Amino acid sequence: MSQLMIDAAVLGSIYLLFCLGMSISWGTIDILNFAHGGIFMFSAFVASQIVSHVELGLVAICVISAVVGATVSAAIDVLAFQPILRRAKNQRTAELQILIGGIGIGTIPVAIVQVYTLSEPFGFLHSSYETTVHTFGGMRLSSTGLVVLGCALVLTVSISYWLKNTSHGLALRAIGVDPETAELMGVKRRQLSLLTMAISGGLAGLAGALLTFNLGAITAESGETLLIKAFAIIILGGVGSTGGAALGAMILAFSEVLVLRYTGGGWVDAVGFGLILAVLLLRPQGIFGKKEVRRV
Repeated sequence: MSQLMIDAAVLGSIYLLFCLGMSISWGTIDILNFAHGGIFMFSAFVASQIVSHVELGLVAICVISAVVGATVSAAIDVLAFQPILRRAKNQRTAELQILIGGIGIGTIPVAIVQVYTLSEPFGFLHSSYETTVHTFGGMRLSSTGLVVLGCALVLTVSISYWLKNTSHGLALRAIGVDPETAELMGVKRRQLSLLTMAISGGLAGLAGALLTFNLGAITAESGETLLIKAFAIIILGGVGSTGGAALGAMILAFSEVLVLRYTGGGWVDAVGFGLILAVLLLRPQGIFGKKEVRRV
């Protein structure tokens, strides 16, 4: 059972790193970015191509992947999402168009990588980093798993602090509550939106690199597979809640590890759908979410 807990913690940390970016953009600037999975995968792919020519270590690869993710995400915001927000008749229409647009945009990097790799897995084969396994009282934890756990903890705490205690973070939260009033108060919505999308993409890129190191290789479709899990985590924890995302990621990961151990792999992917259904029926706002109150 102890080994199961460690495996679930590492898996949950990967889920958390992936969904943190989605949670931030959805909870603050109302952008549910379904291109997030494509950014996640494409960032790791670009890093793998660089590593095939230059021998690099884990830190350098993670930085490259995060920078690629931030750049791609920011470009999507400038070229697609911001024009939609400017032209849409109202916020609800904009959100729907962004959701549909994100799905379409997300297929582009997937198609590019599928053509380039012939749909074969890719990884960091020429990296100078070598995974070691540490044993503690019969429990095993790889050095990569330790890095994943550390990154998830540090980034979750840092992002939570940033949102609650810095001027940019408070401005973002104000946009999430009432964007029109926030703009009237001098909040630069467009610049903060770009910053948020860049951070979101950077987190996706980092998660892509770490998952590739952890598994050894991923495929062009790996990001799309994680999207439904991230959606389940955000719904479970509460939209915009960093702590909720962390708890949701661990609940989903532990549930999947239990299902995998006792029933085989056939039911693992159904866990996410089951959690979404249960939360929507029992607590639609999520564990840490708040009920929306409308004044009339």
